[in-house]
Amino acid sequence: MKPENWRKSSRSQPNGNCVEVGGSAAGAAVRDSKDRDAGYFTASRAQWSAFVGAVKAGRFDR
Repeated sequence: MKPENWRKSSRSQPNGNCVEVGGSAAGAAVRDSKDRDAGYFTASRAQWSAFVGAVKAGRFDR
């Protein structure tokens, strides 16, 4: 199933350096907002949930 309702973060950079996330019945898909035709990768609901949890916990902060 193709992802729907692509959206960018409200914290996206004004220079266009961001990704878009689209939902699907299986989970989520992510693509480069500057090159939408390049495709996207998908994550299951469990994978996406684990990723979002890690982001919220600051695991990727520098």
